[in-house]
Amino acid sequence: MSDAVAVLVVEDDRLIQAMIEDALSDGGFQSAVTTSGEEAIELLQSNESHYRAIITDINLVGRRNGWDVAQRSREIDPSMPIIYMTGTHAEDWASRGVPNSVLLTKPFAPAQLVTALSNLLNAQAPSAERPDQG
Repeated sequence: MSDAVAVLVVEDDRLIQAMIEDALSDGGFQSAVTTSGEEAIELLQSNESHYRAIITDINLVGRRNGWDVAQRSREIDPSMPIIYMTGTHAEDWASRGVPNSVLLTKPFAPAQLVTALSNLLNAQAPSAERPDQG
């Protein structure tokens, strides 16, 4: 069994999915990919403690968008790290995004994604899990 942090990726563009999966794998993360907000919410509800973070596009196929996925994930786990990705809705992040989330505007470098995810996870970790500084 791997100790890699499991990340739920919600993205309907296959090329972007592949880039994200490669970046996460290279960064030592495990990813599960879904293309719709509805499926993402089902996965979150059935695997409450499995996923440690969510990376979601804002525009998705189906009725649920990335804003909905993030909101529901925070109802399940109020501290869930969220990274939004968008090419068109960055201006809505301040009003629709959940607190303590990050927005990456497409196109972005894979390293930006891994850095943003690592920063959110490190900020979330209880002090007992952080390495000593002295």
